Amino acid sequence: MPTSPPAASAVLLVNLGTPSAASTRAVRHFLGQFLHDRRVVDISPWLWFPLLHGLILPLRVPRVARRYAHIWMAGRGSPLRVHSEELAAALAQALPERRVALAMRYGQPSIAAALRPLREAGLRRLLVLPLYPQYSTTTSESVFDAVAADLSAWPQRPQLRLVHDYHDDAGWLDAVTQRIAAQRAAAPGERLLLSFHGIPERLIDAGDPYQRQCEASAKAIAARLQLAPDQWAIAYQSRFGRERWLGPATMDVLRDWARQGIRRVDVACPGFAADCLETLEEIAIQNAETFTAAGGASLRYLPALNADAAHVRALAGIIHRHDAGWAE
Repeated sequence: MPTSPPAASAVLLVNLGTPSAASTRAVRHFLGQFLHDRRVVDISPWLWFPLLHGLILPLRVPRVARRYAHIWMAGRGSPLRVHSEELAAALAQALPERRVALAMRYGQPSIAAALRPLREAGLRRLLVLPLYPQYSTTTSESVFDAVAADLSAWPQRPQLRLVHDYHDDAGWLDAVTQRIAAQRAAAPGERLLLSFHGIPERLIDAGDPYQRQCEASAKAIAARLQLAPDQWAIAYQSRFGRERWLGPATMDVLRDWARQGIRRVDVACPGFAADCLETLEEIAIQNAETFTAAGGASLRYLPALNADAAHVRALAGIIHRHDAGWAE
């Protein structure tokens, strides 16, 4: 990353986070932090914490650690952190007049750690960009909570702006579409599945706009790709717990397609800015096995935008628009 400019104006990119290693100890710490967030699990702590520490973490941690081991990048670490750092570095080059900092909502570098050098450098204006194209209280709002909590301890807070979402941003939609089209150009699968991370239905019932934004993104991408209604579908992955989550479930759609005689499918995950456990292991490994076990021939996962040049241009455009016209 080039030499940082003065910290009068800074952009804080925030991604979900990752364990520091593919070990049970690191995964337990990461999952514990993630599942203690009331935005993620809003059950009473008196009920939730004993269940989390007595049953859920002991059962899930070894399994999740093995999943991380399948995708860990030798000599580099977690894919999500590697790709997020490359994206932040590329944005810093594209935005030489601003500081660009990267934080993780859970794990390292934490939001507090990323903000500390900016505070010491006399930061006056802060734009927070969660790397979640679609807004949800479980993701973007959790980031805003953490930023606000850290800034509350500053003797003089900077001016603050928050990017709520960018699910319908033309530059981002073009970047996603171009990436998918390029990956499918030589031999497209018979159908394209656009898979988004799921959330509980009760959050949608309470007013969370996430499902509406996912559907709007998916329809816009399909339209740009000129796909007929029977050539694509939207689904939701990564269900956790027993309550009702958004559907249809990604695995269910893939099973149904295989049983219908669909042999080759492509899966893209437009809600993920950087490849991670949910794309590289859940989709590319678990869901691929589900599809072939149900009778399909092959599932091809289409990688996320990561530090793709079009992604950098799209995010730089979003930053320019949100970062204009600060009061002096």
